[in-house]
This record gives sequence, structure tokens and C-alpha cells, in this order.
Amino acid sequence: MNTDPTGHLSTGEIAGLYRRYVLTTYSPTGVALARGRGAWVWDVEGRRYLDCLSGIAVTGVGHAHPTLVRAIRRQAGRLMHTSNLFFHEPQARLAEALATRSMGGGCFFCNSGAEANEALIKLARLWGSQNGGRWRIVTMRNSFHGRTLATLTATGQAKVQRGFEPLPDGFDYADFNDLESVKAAITDRTAAVLVEAIQGEGGIVPATEQFLTGLRRLCTERGILLMMDEVQCGLGRTGRWWAWQAYGVEPDAFSLAKGLGGGFPIGAIVVAPGLTQVFQPGNHASTFGGTPLACTAALAVIRIIEDEGLLENARQRGEQFMDGLRGLQKRHAALVEVRGRGLMIGLVLDRPAQPFEARLRELGLLALATGERVLRFLPPLTIREREVERALRIIARACRDL
Repeated sequence: MNTDPTGHLSTGEIAGLYRRYVLTTYSPTGVALARGRGAWVWDVEGRRYLDCLSGIAVTGVGHAHPTLVRAIRRQAGRLMHTSNLFFHEPQARLAEALATRSMGGGCFFCNSGAEANEALIKLARLWGSQNGGRWRIVTMRNSFHGRTLATLTATGQAKVQRGFEPLPDGFDYADFNDLESVKAAITDRTAAVLVEAIQGEGGIVPATEQFLTGLRRLCTERGILLMMDEVQCGLGRTGRWWAWQAYGVEPDAFSLAKGLGGGFPIGAIVVAPGLTQVFQPGNHASTFGGTPLACTAALAVIRIIEDEGLLENARQRGEQFMDGLRGLQKRHAALVEVRGRGLMIGLVLDRPAQPFEARLRELGLLALATGERVLRFLPPLTIREREVERALRIIARACRDL
């Protein structure tokens, strides 16, 4: 058995190993990636692609950023794991960094977005049990919160729930951007509302300002928690640290993951000061949550975003990207709508999006179909003006071809 990951297998040989040994929970594209640098990746045959997917909003500071690489190498040679039975400086500093860049309070660390949303669900349940025996959570139709049993039940999409019944009880669904629908779903057993500021897997659908501000007011009036899922839209993706900041609202707690580690797995929740004592020892835990290595990676990501002005770059390059797509929309009837914020962009088509995604890949651009008719673009926050121009040229050619 060859366990050396630095060999030179062909795409076909790698695909053969996948077919034999990897469970078929995904449908790989047929491209075997080998390395990356900045906004670019190369496959094992040496073909180059402009990465406007970023591992689904994960490699926000680009591939192989030297500051991130140095931080991981240095910490890996010092201390990788301790368990949470001991203090370590990187976790303390990361909690401080996240809390002071949001609403204060405290953090719990885990490994993924689904785990972070599980933590929010448990937080709401525990808080509700301490405040009148409330335990139900309102979530939105067309949302996405993860693949564990609780988070796929929270996800308002029947297609991800099918076959996993009976699902856990405790979730009620409302329509996104419809405040009256949320009001109708709230009962005297409701502990919290969980919502994305921008529905990512649901097709890059931003919340309206009226909806989110109304939701904040409603939760305050009813004495329930407003929790926000920032797993995909957070950490600079929209040009702000957190997508909710653009709406002038503040949640009681929010989840994050994906871009936090720049490619190294880490997730977290951040809670407001009034909720820091809800979890007590024994209520929740994660063996690998917040290791020295993961927290060091996340601290490096935060430093890169600030030192390189990537929040502003996300706003500028996002505006450039969306303006360019709107220009193409005027010339191609198949392009129906451009929507999003910052570098979280959706292109709505009048036809299935997967053939368009495949053609872009053939032309050297990585994007992702989401839903049936939406192409999703999530380039790294480091993408440059000329790289956005190149992406638009490739998209224009795909429009002509298809």
C-alpha cells in the first residue's frame, strides 16, 4: 500500500482509487487538483484554473498564503493538540479577537460549520430550559445549516432531509424575507430564531434590511434569541467581518467556520455577554475544538485580512465582479439576475446551471451551481482587479458558447 501523498498519479488513477475506496457522498467533477497559489489552482496534469469557488468560501486568503503557511509550520513544530483540559494561548487570543470584532461576549470552538450550528441549537435549548421551558427553534425555508441530524432538520430544504426520517423534533419553518411568516411560526415554546443574512446554498439570496431589522425587533419583543449562521457569509466574505453588520443589527449569538482557518478546519460560535454563562462544564464539548494549531491558523487569517485591507478589497472587487456580470446580463438573455454582497455572488440563469459550470471549468474557471439555476462565485478575498477581469472574460465566452 502506497501512503505517500506526494506521488504523481494521473487523474484517472486517482479517480479509480476514489471509486474503489471513497464513499460516494459527492460527485467529483473529474478534475484532480494538486496545488494552489493565491487565486489559482493547478491539476495533476498541470492545467491552471482561476479559483472563484475557494473550496466553497474556505480559502478566503487564497491558496498557500505565506503568512498562513509560516504560522501553521511554526505552531506544528511547537504544539498541535492539548485537549481543552488545559489553557493555551492561541485559543485565548482567538476568542479575544473574535469577540472584540463582533459584540463582545465569549466563544466556543469546534471543527466545522455543522458543529457550530449544533452548538447554537444546544445553546438555545439550554437557555430555553432556563427561561420558561422553551425549546423550539424557527428556521427559514431554503436555508442550509449542516448535515448532522439536527442541522439538516434545521435546514429548510426537504431534499437534504429525505431518507433520514424520523427527524428530530423542535424546528418550525418560516419563509425567508417574510416577517409575518416568522411571527406565525413563533409560539410560547419558541426559544430562538436561526437565520442566514445571505442564504448561500439556497442560491445567494440576501436578506432585506426590513426583514432583518424587523426580526431583531421581533425577537427582542418576544424575549427569544436571534441566532445567525455566518458560516458561509462571515469573516469578510461580504466586505465586512460579519454579514449582519451591513444591516445595523446585532444577534445574540452567531456561528462561523469555513473561512476562519483559511483551509485548516475550525468552527466557532460567538455569544453576546448576557449568554456567556449558559454553557457550564459538562454541557458541551469538542475533543478537537480550538486546538493550538487551528487557532494559530485562524489568528493568521484575521491578521492577513486586516494587514492587507481585504475587507475593502472584497467590497471593491465584488462591485467590479457584479457590475461586469450585469453588463453581460444586458447582452445575454440567459442571464436573469445578479445578486449578492461583496465576494458572495450569485448569477441566476433561465436554465439549469450545471452545464454552464462545466463549460467554465473547461475554460479554466472554477465556480459552483447551487440550486437548479444559480451559479455561485466565491473567489478569495485576495483576488486582484485583473483576475476579476479574466473571470469576466471567461464567463463572457461561456455565454457565447452556450
